[in-house]
Amino acid sequence: MARRYDTNDATDRATGLREAASAVRRGELVVLPTDTVYGIGADAFSSEAVADLLAAKGRGRNMPTPVLIGSPNTLHGLVTDFSELAWELVDAFWPGALTLVAKHQPSLQWDLGDTRGTVAVRMPLHPVAIELLTEVGPMAVSSANLTGHPAPEDCDAAQEMLGDSVSVYLDGGPTPGNVPSSIVDVSGRVPVLLREGALSPEELRKVVPDLEVAN
Repeated sequence: MARRYDTNDATDRATGLREAASAVRRGELVVLPTDTVYGIGADAFSSEAVADLLAAKGRGRNMPTPVLIGSPNTLHGLVTDFSELAWELVDAFWPGALTLVAKHQPSLQWDLGDTRGTVAVRMPLHPVAIELLTEVGPMAVSSANLTGHPAPEDCDAAQEMLGDSVSVYLDGGPTPGNVPSSIVDVSGRVPVLLREGALSPEELRKVVPDLEVAN
C-alpha cells in the first residue's frame, strides 16, 4: 500500500523524507516534486529498481532514465570528459531546468537503459528533491506518468497513474511549471540542444554562443 506525505507540513515532511529515503535504499520507487513536473525515482545504482521504474511507466530500455543529483560536486564521480563549456552551463543554470547529456564514468555499475555510454543528469531547483537526493545520492528519475500520458503537475495525477507501483509519494503541491527541462548534449566538442524546454536556445547561447540545435 502506497504511503503519501504532505511536504508542506513540517512533521509530515520530515517523516515523508525519512520514509522515501528508506524506500529508495530498499530498491523501491518513490514519487517526488521537482521544479518542472513530478518525477518517479529509484536508486540509480540498483538495476532492478530502475527496471521496475521503466516497467511502472510502461517504458522501454530504448528511452533510458535520466539521473538527478543534489549537488554539482556529484558530477565528478559520474561523468568523464566534461568540458569547460559544460561546467559553464552548470554554473549558469544549476540548480534548474537544464539536463546535460555527458559521457559517464565507464567504471560505474549501473544500468539505466540503452545509454550508449552517456547519462542525462540534472540538479533540480526544488528543496524537497534536493533534500532527498542529498540523503540517498544519485537517483534515476523520470516524469511520474504512464508513457503517452501528460507529465503530472501535482501528486494526485501521479498517484492516479502509478498507484501502488510506488511505495512513497511526496506531495509538494502543484509544481511551479509544467514545461520540461531543456536537454543539451555536452558529450561532443560542441554543445547540442536536443530538446528545447524551459530554457530557450537564446538563453543558452548567452553562456555557450556556439550551441547547435538538433534537427
